[in-house]
Amino acid sequence: QVQLVESGGGSVQAGGSLRLSCAASGFPVSSACMGWLRQAPGKEREGVATIDSDGITNYTDSVKGRFTISTDNAANTLYLQINSPKPVDTAMCYCAAHFSSYCAGGPPPNCTMTSWGKGTLVTTSP
Repeated sequence: QVQLVESGGGSVQAGGSLRLSCAASGFPVSSACMGWLRQAPGKEREGVATIDSDGITNYTDSVKGRFTISTDNAANTLYLQINSPKPVDTAMCYCAAHFSSYCAGGPPPNCTMTSWGKGTLVTTSP
C-alpha cells in the first residue's frame, strides 16, 4: 500500500530555512517521479519541484535558487530544503509521486502527480 507521510513543516521567518521530509512506503522513490506540491490560502494546488529516477530536478520559477529537492534512496525519503522563504511561500505542502521513472505533464507548476500525502503546513512570517 502506497503511503506518503510529510513532516518538518512549521513557522519560519523570512530569510530563514526549513527542511521538509517525506517518508514513502509501498514503492521505491528511486523508481518514481517524486515531487512537492503546495496550496496557498485561496489558491489552487500547484507543483513546486520534481525529481525523476535519473535525479533530474525541475522547479517552478518562483522557487528556483531557494528550494532544493532531493531523495535518500536508502531511507526511501524525499526532502525539500527551503532557504530564504518569503511570506508568499506560506502554504500547505504535499509530498507527491507519479509512478513512472520520468515525470509527466511538464515542469512545475504543471507536473502530473497521481498520489500525495496529507500535507504539512509551512508558514513564513515577514
